[in-house]
Amino acid sequence: MAIHKAADNSFKAIFNDHRLFADFLRDFVPVGILKDVRPEDIEDMRERFLPLFQESRDSDTVKRINLKENTPFFVIAILEHESQVNFRSCFKMLLYISLVLAEWEKDAEKAKPGSSLAKDFKYPPVLPMILYDGKGAWTAQKNFLDRTYLNTAFGKYIPKFEYEVINLNDYSDEEIMRFGGALSYIFLIDKIRNSREKGRITQLPPDYVERLRLQIPDDMHKLLVDITLSLLDKSGYNRKEAEAAAAIVEKASGKEYGGMFEVAIESLREEREEALAEGMEKGLETAARNALAKGYSAEVAHEITGLDMGTIEGLASNAGK
Repeated sequence: MAIHKAADNSFKAIFNDHRLFADFLRDFVPVGILKDVRPEDIEDMRERFLPLFQESRDSDTVKRINLKENTPFFVIAILEHESQVNFRSCFKMLLYISLVLAEWEKDAEKAKPGSSLAKDFKYPPVLPMILYDGKGAWTAQKNFLDRTYLNTAFGKYIPKFEYEVINLNDYSDEEIMRFGGALSYIFLIDKIRNSREKGRITQLPPDYVERLRLQIPDDMHKLLVDITLSLLDKSGYNRKEAEAAAAIVEKASGKEYGGMFEVAIESLREEREEALAEGMEKGLETAARNALAKGYSAEVAHEITGLDMGTIEGLASNAGK
């Protein structure tokens, strides 16, 4: 539950920033009319709608998107974050859509009593979406019709809407990097499943790193540090390791370095290289002690120095005395 909570809070932070949400619509949602949406076209409706939903989660969000060429037409986008397949999603989305449309009708009635009874009254389209970053395929039914008994006999009476699934497993690291920008970096971090996969971040192509430096605004660095810390925590790093990585990034202010976690790893590599240059077991032990003192786990100290786990655990035990 704690891991899911950390991931939910990360995606709440991501989609509270309308620059990142606009990037998400442009790069990952297959609706052409949304490609030119700007941050200023997006209005957050979370505080109004989510209290109406009986099982809302921290990462659920509701946005109102004003499409200028169709004023006053707009889209309400509902976004959920799931790290495991939720087979109830069809019904949950049906509830969400009904509540959003009921509120739209209520607003129209307040502005002009009786307007919802008029022949030309129309409801806005609602775009239900799920961002899925769990393991494996999304296997739940996406169309409510497919979730209903006797849907052949009663098909014309059953809601037939379908929600959109944005599955990060469907995108390679290279495809995500082609999008560029802060959101692509966040999704790369989110795809790290455990500490053994940190090469995804430490081996980023130089041209991608340069684009990040140019594209990420200064006022977004703190947000990215917080998200990095939370997602690394979710990915199997202990809290001290994640905090150490985030602290180095924050101190560096982001502009001088390519990848956020890359900065933390690079500092440990330098210690190992110094130890190897001495050519002494004592030097490797010193590097291991330094890593442990900084709060890194025995596994990380082992990976950095190459010392066997028994030696590392002995150093950790002695350090605690």
